[in-house]
Amino acid sequence: MELFAVPDLPEIREGDDIAAMIGERVDLRADDVVVVASTVVSKAEGRVFDLDDFPASPRAREVADHLSEIADEEKDPRFAQAVIEESTELITEAPFLLTATRFGHIGVNAGIDRSNVPDGDLLLLPERPSESAARIREGLVADRVVVSDTCGRPFRHGQRGVAIGWAGMPASRDWRGERDRDGREMGVTVQNVIDELAAAANLVAGEGAGGTPVVVVRDWTFGDHDGSDSHFRAVDGDFVRQALRQWTFDE
Repeated sequence: MELFAVPDLPEIREGDDIAAMIGERVDLRADDVVVVASTVVSKAEGRVFDLDDFPASPRAREVADHLSEIADEEKDPRFAQAVIEESTELITEAPFLLTATRFGHIGVNAGIDRSNVPDGDLLLLPERPSESAARIREGLVADRVVVSDTCGRPFRHGQRGVAIGWAGMPASRDWRGERDRDGREMGVTVQNVIDELAAAANLVAGEGAGGTPVVVVRDWTFGDHDGSDSHFRAVDGDFVRQALRQWTFDE
């Protein structure tokens, strides 16, 4: 398969038509997968805010004060308030805020970004990324869209691209019931292909000041497999989350 960045995209502003901008710059094919960074989706959807938009509650001040003590540097309670408002749960409150977003994603600080936000202080994730992916898909020749973000993962150092929204394809390839090379039936393997596509696209898009937030994946096929839209692990089966709820940071 081939991956390439969509060139010459301008700084995205609220109300911009991302699909039209992509279509003007690259000849897409129907079976392409278009991976769009959540940063530009959020900017187009008006998810840029100032810290003053989040007056700190007593709860936010408590959280920020605790983090300030741990880090030995001042933490802004308005930022803590933004994280609280964007989350359904603070899974850990120290040494960092690990949160569950309203659409099911688990990440640090509810995925709120403070980099590459020329018109404000904070860039919040899209409210409903899969709906965002569906809207972009409507304006494209390509039939498959993934909205990606970068975040750290448990048991790994550094960040990687992950999918937070998708449209036009299943989230996973389900190998259960198929046979391995020795003829044994596979019983547990479900391959999360939208995360893998997001990670591959992130290698091309890069980080920082690259300015290439949209990547086209060409000549990748889903194959003759059952599909699944399971992506975010259900709370009742997420034993890591349940364990973290009981964990206390040892200062």
